[in-house]
Amino acid sequence: MSPHPTDPAANLRAISEDINNALKEAGRESRTVTITAVTKKQSAERILPALAAGQRVFGENRVQEAQEKWPALREPFPDIELRLIGPLQSNKAADAVRLFDVIETVDRPKIARTLAQEMEKQSRRLKLLVQVNIGEEDQKAGVAPREADAFLTLCREQYGLTIDGLMCIPPADDDPAPYFALLAKIAARNGLAELSMGMSADYRIAAQLGATSVRIGTAIFGARP
Repeated sequence: MSPHPTDPAANLRAISEDINNALKEAGRESRTVTITAVTKKQSAERILPALAAGQRVFGENRVQEAQEKWPALREPFPDIELRLIGPLQSNKAADAVRLFDVIETVDRPKIARTLAQEMEKQSRRLKLLVQVNIGEEDQKAGVAPREADAFLTLCREQYGLTIDGLMCIPPADDDPAPYFALLAKIAARNGLAELSMGMSADYRIAAQLGATSVRIGTAIFGARP
């Protein structure tokens, strides 16, 4: 699908239809995949047409950037769900808990412990996903697949966290299907219902292989500024 360069609302409609067609082909129920519109480096003016079209789930990569634009955007749209989909530093955890509804990048014990403390301190319950470095790439964050079960147990038993699902980013130049299938397998054996996988180039495959949310930026908003 080629995104319309100036019409995020039209792009969202086309992507939603494409996802539902992919789900139908895979024998999955329609509308079981949430589109997370990734707004990294997108201005509020660029985001507003998506909001006007009814999009309510958005993803940001950096806490500071989200702080600069989302409080004002939320005032007229209080039902927005904001997801952190980029790496979280422990010194930003308090701000992240205050601002976001979902954190998809729980990836190490220090972050798990800090989030548990901050959520208790702020009396906020966020939805949490563990990021799995599904291709075991040095440049990417996340727990190695072979260590995911132990890390999930640590989050649950030592830090008292409820983990809702898993997130991954497969290697860019590989067929993503085996990586998505592996993430789904890890989730199933750990009783996790949520799978955040698939982006602009591979969301269709992810939807067919069990994704419950896909993170899409350029296919909605066009190239980043």
